Amino acid sequence: MINLYALSKDELTELLTTWGEPPFRAKQVWAWLYDKRVSSMDMMQNIPASLRERLKAEATLGTLSLATEQVSRDGTVKRLYRLPDGQLIESVLMLYDDDRRTACISTQAGCAMGCVFCATGQMGFGRNLSATEIFEQAVYFAQLLQAEGERLSNVVLMGMGEPFHNYDASLTAIRRLMDDLGIGARHITVSTVGLVPQIRRFADEGLQVRLAISLHAATDEERSALLPVNKRWNLAALMQACREYIGKTGRRITFEWALIHGKTDTEAQAHALGKLLSGMLCHVNAIPLNPTKGYLGAPSNLQAAERFQQILESYGVSMSVRVRRGIDIDAGCGQLKASVIAISPQDNAL
Repeated sequence: MINLYALSKDELTELLTTWGEPPFRAKQVWAWLYDKRVSSMDMMQNIPASLRERLKAEATLGTLSLATEQVSRDGTVKRLYRLPDGQLIESVLMLYDDDRRTACISTQAGCAMGCVFCATGQMGFGRNLSATEIFEQAVYFAQLLQAEGERLSNVVLMGMGEPFHNYDASLTAIRRLMDDLGIGARHITVSTVGLVPQIRRFADEGLQVRLAISLHAATDEERSALLPVNKRWNLAALMQACREYIGKTGRRITFEWALIHGKTDTEAQAHALGKLLSGMLCHVNAIPLNPTKGYLGAPSNLQAAERFQQILESYGVSMSVRVRRGIDIDAGCGQLKASVIAISPQDNAL
């Protein structure tokens, strides 16, 4: 079967031409896929019935199979997809009061980075996703919103996996998000735990895409305990790469910070972080820890978060405390897959 989402516009034109269709037919099909964002061949109303039937017989709209879905009280939608080889990945759609509609998508099945508080890191690495598998996650949420008269406005590559550990596929998917789905570059964010060579490479891409760094600790001792990647590229190396990125691009970096009670929300950590980031073009995006079964840490309380923010801002570093979305469902990265595996032991190999 031919996955239509894996085809470029030229490839789709070539395919339909070999089927004896006129060149304009590919433009019509392309418009149904990416402008009208239909979820079924039958919805392509101006396409001849004979072609629709052939498309249904020989082509598919994606290869991700929905395994389960959860919907939070706040409107957050969490989906678990099964890939053709049995691997499981997650995607989340978040709805905000300012009308942002943000898809959080995965770049890998599992993750090799081993961050101790992350459910995905706790389950280990499965495989890299293809650019099409990454892209399709956003397409499916775009279809869902289109059916409700809304549009997907933002995409963050912050789901399962480390995007820069799957660099080429992630960048190809990002370009397709811009070119095919029409998501503006500044409405796309790619997150990394700090793969220094890839940060430098990303600085040379010439993209207006936002960069987020999962920092989570301001000393090497603390960060290495939470994020093993810090043993490969320590804070000095990471900060140097970040300064080079800012110097080349002129773009602000967002530093992600999980507020963990008694660990990363202390006044000592706030002062250390303030000294580390002072003078840098950056913003700290903090969020209380999303608890997982594999990590005993607890989220910070509001008072600790506010005190942390006050100290940080005294160093001239801006910070916002993000509202946790989908807290009543398994919305944290890797949590839905982990809960499904716990219920279905036969999936433990995934």
